[in-house]
Amino acid sequence: MSNTTLIAAEKSPDYLAPTSAPASTEASRRVRLFRNGANQAVRIPKEFELPGTDAVMRREGNRLILELVPDRPKKGTAAALAAALESMKDWPIVDEPFPDVNEGLLPLDDIEI
Repeated sequence: MSNTTLIAAEKSPDYLAPTSAPASTEASRRVRLFRNGANQAVRIPKEFELPGTDAVMRREGNRLILELVPDRPKKGTAAALAAALESMKDWPIVDEPFPDVNEGLLPLDDIEI
């Protein structure tokens, strides 16, 4: 395993050294990195668990930052409709006539049943 450091907040250089003891503050906790197939992974301690099922990860220098992505409402519910309408409120208004889709087609034959 490489000497990669995962931190959530700015720490002093002695914290980053592999031989230092874990920090004893509530805001941070030392964790171990491991391999899961081709991916590097970390177990998130219970006190740092995020609600929901999705998160966004980004890198800032030596930091990996996880941010919760709120769960989407279930498709077909009023909450999903409200969220869709809210996302469309900034769309530009389309002010053009609807095309004549029947233009150039032959007339339909009468059908006898």
